[in-house]
Amino acid sequence: MKQEILVVGRGGQGVLLLGRILGLAATKYAGLYAVVTESYSAETRGGESRSDIIIASSIDEIEYNKVLNPNIAVFMFPFYVERYKATMIKPHTLIIVDEDFVNPDFFKGYRVASAKFSGIAEKVTGTRRVANMVILGKLLREIGVIGIEHVKAAISELVSPRWLDANFKALEAGYNMA
Repeated sequence: MKQEILVVGRGGQGVLLLGRILGLAATKYAGLYAVVTESYSAETRGGESRSDIIIASSIDEIEYNKVLNPNIAVFMFPFYVERYKATMIKPHTLIIVDEDFVNPDFFKGYRVASAKFSGIAEKVTGTRRVANMVILGKLLREIGVIGIEHVKAAISELVSPRWLDANFKALEAGYNMA
């Protein structure tokens, strides 16, 4: 089993945190192997952020530290969507789109799971700052190899205690989406 997940957004949306949480949950709590590679622009907030996450049941399945053939691609902001669509998105790739920022119609002909993840986060927690956790919950359902309890344990390690409740609520909202 190998899952390659590409997450693209802008600085401040929690793209890198999402990758770190998923990687920690996979390795420390689910007994899997994972590689997480981060890239971001020089701007503190607002520039492109990208997290490449590879999860596998065997270390031998991880041949490179960047996503080359994504099973899932998440777009939280329209940075370079055309470039990624042209160079990385494959017919089998499931595309997850935050409709609050990215038009899902851009991916006609592809498998798309879209929702207003930022709006859901605000409705459930009172803030859009945890939209990344709504998306992570949706991701968990799609990849099906890491339990929500593993991710909650990783969140508890990486997130400030004052943000735990909001992150857990957002994660559960995404996980319980139809």
